[in-house]
Amino acid sequence: MRSSVPDHHEGCYFERPPEKLVLEGYRRWMAGFETGSVTPWEMTFSLYTGMLGAAEGRRALSELSHFVRTLRQCAACPLRSFPFGAHHICRDECLTLGLIAGLQHGDEATTLTCLRGVSCPGRSREIGEAAAGFADILAGLQQILLPIPQHAIEDVLSRAARATVH
Repeated sequence: MRSSVPDHHEGCYFERPPEKLVLEGYRRWMAGFETGSVTPWEMTFSLYTGMLGAAEGRRALSELSHFVRTLRQCAACPLRSFPFGAHHICRDECLTLGLIAGLQHGDEATTLTCLRGVSCPGRSREIGEAAAGFADILAGLQQILLPIPQHAIEDVLSRAARATVH
């Protein structure tokens, strides 16, 4: 997978198209599972097709759906997320962004740190494969996240006061 030099998009990190697709896609898809309503999923569809076009948006949404479904099944703990549109992130959202960014930039250390933070060792391969499919489709659509250094992920993990429940 190739990595490009990030553009100097004005504004908030969360408003950059690649980060918005990952973060808002994750939040909205999770909200659909949590609420049992299709409305957040329809909102995700509108976001993806609006930003990527109809065909590419559907392809990327399919990979997001597979990734989030796999993540929900394999995560070490119940996943958390902020409401869509929030300009801050929780631990699980940080790990999601770090995982996709790590895969896109070939940063194996960050990728493994994120996988260890979100899954049990026996399930990390499944999450990694689903995340790689999502990261690949976004990269193929020129949606490259900014790199997130491993030390930043480790800092988030060290601050998280959440117990791991299997």
